[in-house]
Amino acid sequence: MELSLAHPVIKAFMCGSFSGTCSTLLFQPLDLVKTRLQTLQSSMQPGSGRVGMVTVLLSVVRTERLLGLWKGISPSFARTIPGVGLYFSTYYSLKQHFFQDSNPKAVQAVLLGGGARTVAGVFMLPVTVIKTRFECGRYSYGSVTGALRSVCRTEGPAALFSGLMATLLRDVPFSGIYVMFYSQTKAALPKEISESASAPLANFSCGILAGILASLITQPADVVKTNVQVNPQLKTAEAIRCIYMEHGLQGFFRGAVPRALRRTMMAAMAWTVYEQMMARVGLKS
Repeated sequence: MELSLAHPVIKAFMCGSFSGTCSTLLFQPLDLVKTRLQTLQSSMQPGSGRVGMVTVLLSVVRTERLLGLWKGISPSFARTIPGVGLYFSTYYSLKQHFFQDSNPKAVQAVLLGGGARTVAGVFMLPVTVIKTRFECGRYSYGSVTGALRSVCRTEGPAALFSGLMATLLRDVPFSGIYVMFYSQTKAALPKEISESASAPLANFSCGILAGILASLITQPADVVKTNVQVNPQLKTAEAIRCIYMEHGLQGFFRGAVPRALRRTMMAAMAWTVYEQMMARVGLKS
């Protein structure tokens, strides 16, 4: 079936999936470095020398070669292709239902982005757990399906939903804050820019600003989420206490630089590609 003949929600899903695929392929190394930095917390003694992003990056290349930076790309794709598609199709559906004839205001944009992320986050959490374990380097899974079977067999299906609360506390505010800042900065652009050939670049710049702010605000929840999913015996409250007792407040910001770079660039690219593709299939994003 031609994409032009498909239902608008299916078009939004396809456009979102394509945009997520492109951004994941480009920025997977940053996600791997972020995960390694965060999981180092449980194996380092308090007061030991700080390990930075460049140190982890060089270590991965030295021990696992350059392609090691893309370890976990299979579960990333398994999560991103349907997950981003589901996010954008949900976003499109909610926006068309509640704001068909108007642009959402700041608080409404927060609710719109947060609602879409809640749906996508819950559905894709099992793959997110597997992706995190692939990247941390502690598990030797052969494939995504093999990892899913192994976790279900040894830890029970509930382990696939470990870190649900921390994931929602991270992703729902991130998406809500991102959509709010992104929509408001885009609306503030002069009309001659938003309707010119440089509009994609301007939208990308708005996305970068929104991504940086949203990433920094939600960084502590990301650290907690990673620790819970790598150590499924930990509950969210226990992980928060352990991180604080061992590393203080700065422990909640470990991996902030690679995560901010990745989330910001991925979100900016995904939204820019999504909006351009939606325009090509004749839909208002």
